[in-house]
Amino acid sequence: QVQLVESGGGLMQPGGSLRLACAASGNFFSVYAMAWYRQAPGKQRELVAGITSDSSTHYADSVKGRFTISRDMSKNTTYLQMNGLKPEDTAVYYCNARIATVQGTPRMDYWGKGTLVTVSS
Repeated sequence: QVQLVESGGGLMQPGGSLRLACAASGNFFSVYAMAWYRQAPGKQRELVAGITSDSSTHYADSVKGRFTISRDMSKNTTYLQMNGLKPEDTAVYYCNARIATVQGTPRMDYWGKGTLVTVSS
């Protein structure tokens, strides 16, 4: 069984920084692309940042220059460094990973349960 566990959320003042982490655990062959999504109250879930298995990255326009996604392949972990936080960054942040549980089988999307980030003074 595959699990994604996020950590690092919390309350931060505007302009502050937080670092989220997401670790994949369980029985699987390989982790491919990983990404962070977020969902603010009353809004649809949106892609924040993604990173491929060769470490190519992409970001939502709203976070470019402020957020940085990275990964540690040896730990099956992805990180989201969030700087210059704004109140509009307040949301539940979800980790997503594309994983093949067995070599040669299709990759499937897995999700974490989310971690709340609140930006407020």
